[in-house]
Amino acid sequence: MENRLLHLGPSIGGAVRLPASKSITNRILAISALAQTRAKISNVASCDDAGAMERVVGRLEEGGTIDIGAAGTAMRFATALLSVASGEYLLTGSERMRHRPIKPLVDALRSIGADIEYVGAEGFPPLHIKGRRLQGGTVEIDAGVSSQYISALLMVAPQLERGMLLTLRGKVVSRPYIDLTIGLMKQFGAEVGWTGAQTIEVKPRSYDRTEPFVIENDWSAASYWYELIAISPDETAKIELSGLWPDSLQGDRRVEQLFRPLGVKTQWSDDGIVLTKSPAARLVPYEADLTEQPDLAQTLVVTCCMLERPFRLAGLQSLRLKETDRIAALQNELRKLGYVVSNHGDTIMEWSGEKCAAEAHPSIHTYDDHRMAMAFAPAAMKTGDLVICNPQVVSKSYPEFWNDLLRCNF
Repeated sequence: MENRLLHLGPSIGGAVRLPASKSITNRILAISALAQTRAKISNVASCDDAGAMERVVGRLEEGGTIDIGAAGTAMRFATALLSVASGEYLLTGSERMRHRPIKPLVDALRSIGADIEYVGAEGFPPLHIKGRRLQGGTVEIDAGVSSQYISALLMVAPQLERGMLLTLRGKVVSRPYIDLTIGLMKQFGAEVGWTGAQTIEVKPRSYDRTEPFVIENDWSAASYWYELIAISPDETAKIELSGLWPDSLQGDRRVEQLFRPLGVKTQWSDDGIVLTKSPAARLVPYEADLTEQPDLAQTLVVTCCMLERPFRLAGLQSLRLKETDRIAALQNELRKLGYVVSNHGDTIMEWSGEKCAAEAHPSIHTYDDHRMAMAFAPAAMKTGDLVICNPQVVSKSYPEFWNDLLRCNF
């Protein structure tokens, strides 16, 4: 399936209701499933990832096979969640999922008595899990691979007989996602917090919340609208995004700061933000460390290239382990548009201004990665006609993305 995008309107603008945060949704679904009392949850994300997590919590205590498809977050959270539930489970996913590592989390759970076996290749899903009551205690895990491993351990820790003292080894990546998990746990009654730069303690205390909980909309989804405003040649371009909070716990809230030097102004309204163009700061190259916001990498890389802005982005060590190898995917697809982007190991991507011949009719492959589709879509304003292959991949996080573009004059 293909979808041809063309900038049709004389101006870009409109009001967009962003999807609910899938990061918050997935965490709240897991926490709520473990709670003694179930609070009413509203504005639950309606996307593939959230649907996968709903399937997991819907099968707790039942056992059987659970297929989470391509939902990496659900795979990590479910591995921990099923380990403390009753029942026997086969946890599996898509072909890509069966090549995404899970060993650090499995090793950590096994260290406190979890019964988890690999069905196929060592270190990768599918997993055979026998749920049981775990004692807990001291756990160590490498913090430089994925913050989702850490969040998965933290969320089940209040259920453990002795709670958990979690020690993080090495440089902590995506810390805002860990802080998001801790913040949400506290809102559901958990006693959890940092006790040092590399240690987190969780007391053995059941979740308990009766007040309704409203899930905020998604700052990651907002990034594509920041990109659209930055690239747009229309100086009057204006996008209103609703359902965002100034005191948000989401790490990608930093998108506001990251796009200021790229010419995007953010103003707060009663129900969210309004994006307009502003003079871009001509710092060369554009530099940012995305250790804590790796999901913004594709958006920023494409934006900088479309603005002909040399850049250097660091902190990208988790990108090769995502839905696809995002570093290689970005390099491959940007070459089609005439940009030669280099990388240094697994941590840095940069563009010095080097160009190559662009394809006359480029088709952007998305590699089953929702963020590839959404990050490249605004590039149509620079390239003209642009084909995005397999556009349905946006259903993983933002099912209404294409319709929202149409409403804003694409």
